[in-house]
Amino acid sequence: MDALPKTMAAVLLTGHGGPEKLEYRTDVPVPQPRADEVLIRVEAAGINNTDINTRIGWYSKAVRGDTNSTAAAGTDQADDDDASWSGAPLTFPRIQGGDVYGRIAAVGEDVDAGRVGEAVVVRNLMRHYVDRRPYECWTYGSDCDGGFAQFAVAPSSETFAVRSDLSPAALGTISIAFTTAEGMLHRAGVGAERVVVTGASGGVGLAAVELAKLRGAEVIAVCSAGKSEAVRAAGADRVIDRGADLVAELGARSVDAVVDLVGGQGVDALLSLLRRGGRYAIAGAIAGPLAEIDLRTVYLNDLSLFGCTFQEDEVMENVVGYINEGRLHPLVSKTYPLSEIRRAQEDFVAKRYPGKLVLIPPHEDSETTPAEGREDPAS
Repeated sequence: MDALPKTMAAVLLTGHGGPEKLEYRTDVPVPQPRADEVLIRVEAAGINNTDINTRIGWYSKAVRGDTNSTAAAGTDQADDDDASWSGAPLTFPRIQGGDVYGRIAAVGEDVDAGRVGEAVVVRNLMRHYVDRRPYECWTYGSDCDGGFAQFAVAPSSETFAVRSDLSPAALGTISIAFTTAEGMLHRAGVGAERVVVTGASGGVGLAAVELAKLRGAEVIAVCSAGKSEAVRAAGADRVIDRGADLVAELGARSVDAVVDLVGGQGVDALLSLLRRGGRYAIAGAIAGPLAEIDLRTVYLNDLSLFGCTFQEDEVMENVVGYINEGRLHPLVSKTYPLSEIRRAQEDFVAKRYPGKLVLIPPHEDSETTPAEGREDPAS
């Protein structure tokens, strides 16, 4: 194995704020794996809403607006004391990036040296650091440093071997988008039934469409008209414009489950779509964290509402299994050098592309423009 460098390129988040808080450096010390950890040479790291929300302090209960308006207005609304997933203050500088694909470059004590060279993805919602207590997790790239760097460390038990013909960029979309989607479907018990997916053109939304189809579901996807072709390519049976009246389009009590990634004021209508005994799962609120709902709709129809963050072990295992079986086809619309993270996040917030945007750290033996997991039909 080649000797490892002592320093690396990485993006440091220096505090809550705008893109100016992202500092690209080339003199960051390469982390050293502890006894139960591995060192990963990062080949690709996907961009996600959580990266933006963490940077701008959106998770603080003091923030009441959607992601885009909060990002535009600055972070004066946020309370730094609860501006993280866990509700505990973040420590800075922090290397973000929870979607990581790479190869193991070194291992700590108590880790099988045979893992060196293994291609891996990292579980984003880690259980290792919280003694596997239920409904607790340690968020990669938030509670600890993540993958917006040339190298990253992670617990050996949280890194999963992948054997796939997908490109590094495509494999750099797995850890958050696909496990979030699978976690929602798992929690809501989705099977061969009628399901609505909102925000369907984003990374998690497209993953939810694809994974729901694997479960035999009839998928009705909601997205902007300009991205409908990409959503159909992921397997949606029907695509409805996000500005449409969903109850008028589909009828009240007409679907079995809703997978919602949007939140905001559309929630009440989504609940009205559910049949008696239907299930509503939410894992994002890009349209805003506050919603007014009619509780009579909930209790008179025996609805179940699921907030989806924590993931059971089988969620990651299911996704890695699908990848290794060649059953998933992530859509990567664009890749960027790690040094262009500010531009990449601006494109992400503007929702210019369907699917995923991925950062590629510099390595002498890496490709400049990796092949995409699935070609964007709109590009």
